[in-house]
Amino acid sequence: MKIIVDAMGGDNAPQAPVMGAIQASQEYGVDIILVGRGEEILKVLEQNGIQDLPAGVEIAHASEVVEMCDNPATAFREKKDSSLTVGLNLLKSGAGDAFVSAGSTGALLSGATLVVKRIRGIRRAALAPVVPTGGGGAVLIDCGANAECPPEYLLQFAYMGSYYAEHVLGRPEPKVGLLNIGVEPTKGTSLQTTVYGMLKEAGEAGRINFVGNVEAREAVEGAVDVIVSDGYSGNIFLKTMEGTGLFLAREIKKLFMKNLLTKLAAVLVSGGLKEFKKLMSADEVGGTALVGISKPVIKAHGSSDAYAIKNAVRQAKQYVSSGIIESIAENIDVMRLDAPSHAGEEN
Repeated sequence: MKIIVDAMGGDNAPQAPVMGAIQASQEYGVDIILVGRGEEILKVLEQNGIQDLPAGVEIAHASEVVEMCDNPATAFREKKDSSLTVGLNLLKSGAGDAFVSAGSTGALLSGATLVVKRIRGIRRAALAPVVPTGGGGAVLIDCGANAECPPEYLLQFAYMGSYYAEHVLGRPEPKVGLLNIGVEPTKGTSLQTTVYGMLKEAGEAGRINFVGNVEAREAVEGAVDVIVSDGYSGNIFLKTMEGTGLFLAREIKKLFMKNLLTKLAAVLVSGGLKEFKKLMSADEVGGTALVGISKPVIKAHGSSDAYAIKNAVRQAKQYVSSGIIESIAENIDVMRLDAPSHAGEEN
C-alpha cells in the first residue's frame, strides 16, 4: 500500500509531515510518497540524522505551496504545481492509494471534489471525524464541509456515516441518530423534520439502524455510533466538544496544583489523567476522512505534529482497507432522490 503525504501542508510543515510519514512507514509497513519541495524535504531528513531516503519512501517534487491566505476554492487550480494539487493528481492517476494533508481544509475539499471526484451519485463529500463519546467514539457527519444542506445531503450523510462506523470502526449495525434539539419527531427546523421521515423510512426498510433524533448531551454520552448533521450545526457541536475538553483539562490541572496534597494526588492518578488526555486529543485519531470522495482523502489537523501525521497515515491505511468506498458505490441507488433541482449537478 502506498500513501501520498502533503509534505508542505500544515503549521508544522515540512518537519511534521516528513517525520510523521517516515515513522508511519516504519511502523505500519506502508510505502510513502512525500509531495513538496524536494530540497526542503531532504533538509528535514538531514536535520534528523537521515542521510538517505528510507526504503519505501520517495519524493514527488512540487515547487508551490497552498497557503492559508489563498482562496480555498481556486488555490489548487491557480497553483498547479503545489504539493496539494500534485498530490491529488497522483492519487487520481493511481500512483498512490490515499492522500493525507494537514493543509487548507477548503482547498483540500475543493481539490478532492474537482480532481479526484466524488463517488458517482454522491451530492456532497462530508467531513466525518470520530469524536470521543461514552460509547467509545462516534462518527460526526458533517462537521463543516456543507453549512447549508437540503434533505438529500443528510440522507446520504446518514448512509455514509453508517458505512464508516461499520467498515472502519468495526461497529455491526451502528446506531444512527439525527442531531436535534429534542427527541420528538416534530422537533427542529423543516430540515430536521423532513430528514427524520426519510431516515425513519430507511430504518424501517432495514437499510440503516436509525434510532431517531439525538440531543447533543446524549450523543456525547454515547447514545449513537453516527451523529448526522448539517455542517453548520455539526461544526458548532465539534468546536463545543473541543473547547469543553480544553477547559476541563485546564481546570483539572489547576485543581491538582493547589497544594502539596493535591500534587501528591495528581501523582497517584497520573495514569488516568494521561488516558483522559489521550481520549480528548485529536492527535490520537490523526485526521478526518472526506467521505464521499472516490478515493481515500484524509484531512489532518492544521497544527498536527509528527505523531498526529503518523496516526493520520494509519487512518488512511485503515480507510483504504475498509471497503467503505465500494459499499457506498454499490448502494448509491437507495441513497438518491429524484430531485429536479439536482439534475444539472456534477457528480
